[in-house]
Amino acid sequence: MRLHHSETASDGVREQLFTLDEIPGVLWTPVGAVGTRPLVLLGHGGGRHKKDPDLVTRARRLVTERGYAVVAVDVPGHGDRPVDEEYDRIATGNQARIAAGEEPAPLIAGFQALVARRTVPEWRAVLDAVQALGHVGAGPVGYWGVSLGCGLGVPFVVDEPRVRAAVLGLGGASASASAAARITVPVQFWVQWDDERVPRAHGLALFDALASAEKALHAHPGGHGEIPVHEPDDTLRFFARHLG
Repeated sequence: MRLHHSETASDGVREQLFTLDEIPGVLWTPVGAVGTRPLVLLGHGGGRHKKDPDLVTRARRLVTERGYAVVAVDVPGHGDRPVDEEYDRIATGNQARIAAGEEPAPLIAGFQALVARRTVPEWRAVLDAVQALGHVGAGPVGYWGVSLGCGLGVPFVVDEPRVRAAVLGLGGASASASAAARITVPVQFWVQWDDERVPRAHGLALFDALASAEKALHAHPGGHGEIPVHEPDDTLRFFARHLG
């Protein structure tokens, strides 16, 4: 893994920016960390990036309160990655179709399924590279991703046997139900009851499709981006139970 020259440390958290085969990412670990520890991969939302403020806050809490390593990368067409002409064309077309009154959920699900064909192998390669580092190691892996991070995360969790627990949500079953039926690890799943982008029934159908023996539905009133402020606390407890 090739690291950029920029590396910072503050409040007990070491932050390293890296590239891996032109995939830009960021790794957070405890300052002075040595040896193996749990690793959590964070999947950012649509239109966001690896250092979205909410993502950084979540990562720093996992590092400082649990001693974990946390990694995030830019999805194609986001953050420090160049514009992908094919994805940009499809996204622009979908926006126009939604503006014309077409149901958004199937369009969003189809687009996310297309992007996942590229991101799943990228994320697996990033895990390989990060876990080869002496201050991370081959410990248990967790995944966190909602909205776009859910659409890409479901096929990733299916294909990556290292993942022992996942937080998913704000996504629907339009394109993910068959993959979700192959997920057996513990899952915490978020639904916003008044979600304007993912109809409630679609989110509940995706939760129902999960084959996990242990799965918890966290449903709250509000729109797509109105996740309650206490949810990060629940995430920390969830990963602590399953990753140690």
